[in-house]
Amino acid sequence: MSKKTIIFKPKKFKDPDKAFEYVRTIYEANTEYLRDSFETYCCNSQTNVHKVRAYYPYIKVTTKLARRSDSRFSYGFASKPGTYMTTLTRPDFFDLYYKEQFMLLIKNHDVPIEIGTSSVPIPLHFGLGENFHLENDLTEEQVSNLPQYFDVPDLNILDDEIANATYIPRSEDEARPLALFTAPRIDISFQRLKHYCGSDPSHFQNYILFTNYQFYIDEFVKMCHEMMSATDNVNNYSERKAYSAFVEPGNKITINKNIPAMGESNNAGENISRLPQMPAYHLKMPDGSGITMINIGVGPSNAKTITDHVAVIRPHAWLMLGHCAGLRGSQRLGDYVLAHGYLREDNILDEFLPTDIPIPALAEIQQALEEAVAHVTGQEGYDLKKIMRTGTVATTDDRNWELKSYLKQNTKLSQSRAIALDMESGTIAANGFRFRVPYGTLLCVSDKPLHGQLKLPGMADNFYRERVEQHLKIGLKTMALLRDLSPEKLHSRKLRSFDEPAFQ
Repeated sequence: MSKKTIIFKPKKFKDPDKAFEYVRTIYEANTEYLRDSFETYCCNSQTNVHKVRAYYPYIKVTTKLARRSDSRFSYGFASKPGTYMTTLTRPDFFDLYYKEQFMLLIKNHDVPIEIGTSSVPIPLHFGLGENFHLENDLTEEQVSNLPQYFDVPDLNILDDEIANATYIPRSEDEARPLALFTAPRIDISFQRLKHYCGSDPSHFQNYILFTNYQFYIDEFVKMCHEMMSATDNVNNYSERKAYSAFVEPGNKITINKNIPAMGESNNAGENISRLPQMPAYHLKMPDGSGITMINIGVGPSNAKTITDHVAVIRPHAWLMLGHCAGLRGSQRLGDYVLAHGYLREDNILDEFLPTDIPIPALAEIQQALEEAVAHVTGQEGYDLKKIMRTGTVATTDDRNWELKSYLKQNTKLSQSRAIALDMESGTIAANGFRFRVPYGTLLCVSDKPLHGQLKLPGMADNFYRERVEQHLKIGLKTMALLRDLSPEKLHSRKLRSFDEPAFQ
């Protein structure tokens, strides 16, 4: 096995496309070296191999004061003079994203960006990719000896200090962060997305819908298969042709019969015997601006787990479409709740984002949700109040919250003026705020425990039949409205502090 490490000299660029191509060259050469070396390791005896090390590419920029092209933008510039740097990974996924970030840095600072080989090693597991299970073809002895010959994931550098605003430079000469996530942090999330969601990260889109019920997924799958089918209807064709393919767990791909194949092909995918823990379904657009819908299941732990990993793809928005307990006597089953605030009693993010930190409503998201409800239901203006309330949503980590004493459970709910309660929305909104991803919540009242209307089997079945399709259509319409805004308008300045990494 060759002991030669792949090193590329630093180069400076004022052309973002050329800078990106150099990133791709460095990354592909280093990962190919890892794959070839691993193949040799599998074939040779232990005594014939040597330590193999490959490295991530980096981007570095040294700035003077920013010349923001538009003060309304929330990203794309470094707020203080200095040197900034981050490691980069997966140019196959982040091509459009990296090119935009590079372009904005060059434009706003009028300086070249530097691309080179970092000192951060690529762990073998990440270099081989999320579809390669390296233990499958190794003996037990080879698996145990693997760290002697290859770098493995280092948990000491896989943290969210930058996103949590707790990062402190180790020395005065250390470059400041240029992005929220380093390359190893992104790579481990790509591995987890495949594990939890059952499809390759390359299929994930920029607009994410979360739900806590399989009924929504079933309806989404039905709608998506219909959209992939050929149509002679002019109006339907116009809507359907925007999407290139629909991908289900196991990477089962259905191409759109209304357009020529655009890099996709019908693919049976893996023959999975059971769904993954949080299955994801992707209605794809060629530029990644389609919709991914994920059934996250029940509870704040699941909500944090999946958003921790979805955040690394830098989506333009994520929304929670789920069910909730209505807390007001005037609400009816099937009414909608648009969250304007959150009472966070989920406890899952307290360590990273204390509960005394407010989670603001984002005007762009709120307006799109309200417009979508009006469009789908036909109710407008003051009449919209008949079917939808706006206000505080309480999120709890106790599924049996109803079993607490009446006074104990109602005091804080009353003080906060909460209008609904669930187990995921506050967590998803808080992690959106934490990771600078635009967020929103539209819930549907499925029970009213405080008013004697419990979620019982017969009642729930009727509710699901009547409301799921409409609720989902509202979510899809909202995403279409947000897509029309463009990312520059959608990524609110409310999500960013006074000393933020330049990358979106």
